[in-house]
Amino acid sequence: MYIDGQFTESEGKEWMDVTNPATDEVISQVPKATRNDVIRAIHAAEEAQSAWEETPAVERGKYLHAIADGIRGEADSIARLISEEVGKTLELSAVEVHFTADYLDYMAEWARRYEGEIVQSDRDNEHIFVFKRAIGVTTGILPWNFPFFLIARKMAPALITGNTIVVKPSAESPNNAAAFSRIVDKAGLPRGVFNLVTGRGAEVGHELASNAKVGMVSLTGSVPAGQRVMEAAAENIIKVSLELGGKAPAIVMKDADLELAVKAIVDSRVINTGQVCNCAERVYVHEDIQAEFTSRLVEAMKAVRYGDPLKDKDIHMGPLINKAAQESVQQKVDRAVQEGATIALGGKKVEGAGSFFEPTVITGATNEMEIVQDEIFGPVIPVITFSTLDEAIALANDSEFGLTSSLYTQNLNVAMKVIKRLKYGETYINRENFEAMQGFHAGWRKSGIGGADGKHGLNEYLQTHVVYLQYDKSVN
Repeated sequence: MYIDGQFTESEGKEWMDVTNPATDEVISQVPKATRNDVIRAIHAAEEAQSAWEETPAVERGKYLHAIADGIRGEADSIARLISEEVGKTLELSAVEVHFTADYLDYMAEWARRYEGEIVQSDRDNEHIFVFKRAIGVTTGILPWNFPFFLIARKMAPALITGNTIVVKPSAESPNNAAAFSRIVDKAGLPRGVFNLVTGRGAEVGHELASNAKVGMVSLTGSVPAGQRVMEAAAENIIKVSLELGGKAPAIVMKDADLELAVKAIVDSRVINTGQVCNCAERVYVHEDIQAEFTSRLVEAMKAVRYGDPLKDKDIHMGPLINKAAQESVQQKVDRAVQEGATIALGGKKVEGAGSFFEPTVITGATNEMEIVQDEIFGPVIPVITFSTLDEAIALANDSEFGLTSSLYTQNLNVAMKVIKRLKYGETYINRENFEAMQGFHAGWRKSGIGGADGKHGLNEYLQTHVVYLQYDKSVN
């Protein structure tokens, strides 16, 4: 772990195994943090925060630039670490590493750009100032699907605005986080500004969300995890920022460019083996083109190649994160068949070493089925037909989630109507589901609270201080 500028074991001297999901082999052991370890990290962040906030923002930004440069210098080895512990293709891991470095540079450039306001007063001898201040100590609880990037997504806006942070990576993917910490250390970041603790969720996560010294906790994870964080944060009224599950609908109109739609949907479905909250999870296709679209979709999914990212070249996806995930996807597919759906392609886990699952297309699904309502988190796509645009919008909105959505059409009027009526934080039109760092990644309903990226994501890490300054007008 990395606490107060030093690498350290756990107080409890316990260790956790980290497993390669493509081979089921143990590849490392990392410390299992105790509650006292977490308290120590939070204390270090608190001790460092005042001096860090007093450091000019442009100087804080220079540290982020240095960390970004350090990441680029080790990009190949970090990409291999990510692929080894989460099963992501090397190509996607490399994209994640370089995107992380670019994100740090992007957030560093906000040093001279975020600002407060001067508000008009009702009194003739008064000025009203709205200052933007750091929150203080922040914490970040991370998932395993984009483990390296999500460190930066939480750390960069926190640090550039004068906060300090304690980060907990997923127990499934701590090795790349250790590499991130080594780069932070080499960059000379002041002690206590960035801290990393490794461990499992219950004890470690609860302390990160409930400790009275914490001003904000940010979680990317499941809805149940988000609920637990909110409950813990309520003890001290700690601000929460949550990105939770998704069940992204893709609407394919009869005038859609089918070649584009199929490619974008498949790319959005098999990226990271379908283990992405914002990737396409269900397709609504107009009944007039259902047969042609489904045929093309099946052929495209049939062409998806999978294997061990460190051994097999030219693959589109690797394994699921572990055997439990593999079994969960299998059960969801089996229940869909029991409920009346049909498997058009795939539908089975791959036996043997690793947690692989076949690319799968399901037809004959209805909106009431679990496979359409619950997040699959695997390379499985159900297809549902519709007859009118109003019906498609209603079906797409029929979800407890509201993170991302997509639409394929050549009609601007259709696009504008869908944009106005879809209840989602993001909508992608005629392209794959993948957000930009200058946008704002935020969900509606059970997909979360708050958001990340761009100026709005930066503002998540700021609080306001309003000053009413009256002065003596008679002074000469």
